[in-house]
Amino acid sequence: MEKILLTAFEPFGGERINPSLEAARALENLHFEHARIEIAVLPVARFQAEALAIEQLRAAQPDVVLMLGQAGRRSQVTPERVAINVDDFPIPDNAGNQPRGEPIIPEGPVGYFSSLPIQAMVDELKKASIPAAISNTAGTYLCNRLFYRVMHCIAAEQLPIRAGFIHVPFLHEQTIDKSTDAPSLSRETIFEAVRILIDVSLRV
Repeated sequence: MEKILLTAFEPFGGERINPSLEAARALENLHFEHARIEIAVLPVARFQAEALAIEQLRAAQPDVVLMLGQAGRRSQVTPERVAINVDDFPIPDNAGNQPRGEPIIPEGPVGYFSSLPIQAMVDELKKASIPAAISNTAGTYLCNRLFYRVMHCIAAEQLPIRAGFIHVPFLHEQTIDKSTDAPSLSRETIFEAVRILIDVSLRV
């Protein structure tokens, strides 16, 4: 029985919900034949998010870490290829932090690649008629920072863990009052996408 740590962020940027968190909560009690799911709900706060995620990673000792986040301008579910060593927040986080052009870990590697089967994930999502693509940028906000810090922890401590980050679009209800067109997916589509991501991650 494999263990999967599924992380998701609280709402931020004036939103009342976060699709990553809605998906994680929906899947928390879903039965997977060969895996047990553990959820980590993370604050959108520069230092607290990574501390909580790494603490739970060390305690749970999972086989897989799937990190989820919101990408409101995207129309597809996007597994991320790489995390880069820079904080350059376009908006303050929920704790008021807004670093500009600062390294996440001074003297750390330039980047870390995902160790998830991201191409297989995209292929399976498309087979299920869910829009998906590999992304080559996780941005420079909290999602990229968390991705980088978790991968750095796994590398530094030589942990046998497969890990990576996936962005999901807005839910439909998040776009109702937007002044400009914003892509979105239904709850059912995002929930099914994350379920497929979990299934594919277990086949490696």
